[in-house]
Amino acid sequence: MQGLIDERCWEQESDLADAYLNWGGYAYGSQAEDGVQAKQAFQNRLSQLEVVVQNQDNREHDILDSDDYYQFQGGMTNAVRVFGGEMPQVYHNDHSNPQQPKVRTLKEELNRVIRSRVLNPKWIGAMREHGYKGAFEMTASVDYMFAYDATTNLIADYQYEKVSDALVFDDENRAFLEKHNPHALEEMAERLLEAAQRGLWQEPGEYQDKLQDLLLSIDEQQEAAG
Repeated sequence: MQGLIDERCWEQESDLADAYLNWGGYAYGSQAEDGVQAKQAFQNRLSQLEVVVQNQDNREHDILDSDDYYQFQGGMTNAVRVFGGEMPQVYHNDHSNPQQPKVRTLKEELNRVIRSRVLNPKWIGAMREHGYKGAFEMTASVDYMFAYDATTNLIADYQYEKVSDALVFDDENRAFLEKHNPHALEEMAERLLEAAQRGLWQEPGEYQDKLQDLLLSIDEQQEAAG
């Protein structure tokens, strides 16, 4: 799924569901240690699911700084919706403290991560201390947020706005990106614009024009430098 998302070579939700099925539709057991193709059985099982659960047993990372989470949890959620016709209930189970496990809906967990890390000035400032790599981490978070929305439709318009304001249109952060990793700025702007163009960011308002203007400005700068 990551290849489809990264290269923007998907048109509709069923394309992502087919990718999840094609790569995951294998059965393993005592008689099939190497796996045998079982796509029809997998699709049938997916079509009957009512709940999708992702367990996380550590706090070394979160669901927006690794592509694994959206590929498996988001991928399964989308496949269930496509093959079963209804959106399942989706939960994130936090077992980082085994004595006090916490169960949140995926929407609650996404809200928590976006608010507490992606939009947190302390995290943004810390990423600036790492130059090129810090800018890359900002871009990765935007990519994974977009991918979760593509597979679950759980990112709200106001969250796209706040992320755009904090990472792309904030003067200080934009200056940092232009100096240390201009490609990261371009990639984030492209991804946020893609969200608007695909209708995931349903009412981008002036942000769509602002993102297009920014990308045109970046193109002009690249041509002038070349």
